[in-house]
Amino acid sequence: MRIRRYMTNTSGAAAVEFAIVSPLFFLALLSMIAYGIYLSAAHSVQQLAADAARTAVAGMSDTERKSLVADFVSRSTIDSAFLDKSKLTMTAQADPTNPNQFTVALTYDASNLPIFSLFTYAMPSSQIKRFATVRVGGI
Repeated sequence: MRIRRYMTNTSGAAAVEFAIVSPLFFLALLSMIAYGIYLSAAHSVQQLAADAARTAVAGMSDTERKSLVADFVSRSTIDSAFLDKSKLTMTAQADPTNPNQFTVALTYDASNLPIFSLFTYAMPSSQIKRFATVRVGGI
């Protein structure tokens, strides 16, 4: 009689189910947040590279284009709260294979983002590298 009463008692079933499922739920939730932050930072770096490359079009020479890009990047207000401008490196140069193209490449050291301190599996690169190429000198 007592055994049957314990076997049919379901008063703690929800607590047991929550204890089993909640770690996986919170892991998935934190993973989505961390990857979202990383992807937001990567998008901000790409947008900065594209805007800097568009600024370079106004230059008449490679030296002037590099100067315009460096000035734009140094004065830009990065829209992401997770980016630190001091960890951003920039190269701007004419494309060696096509002199009518000018490329701006940005590299951001993202090792301080929360994704790298929370997880150890399937991690993206801690260096976010993005570039933008524009055509210069007419059609």
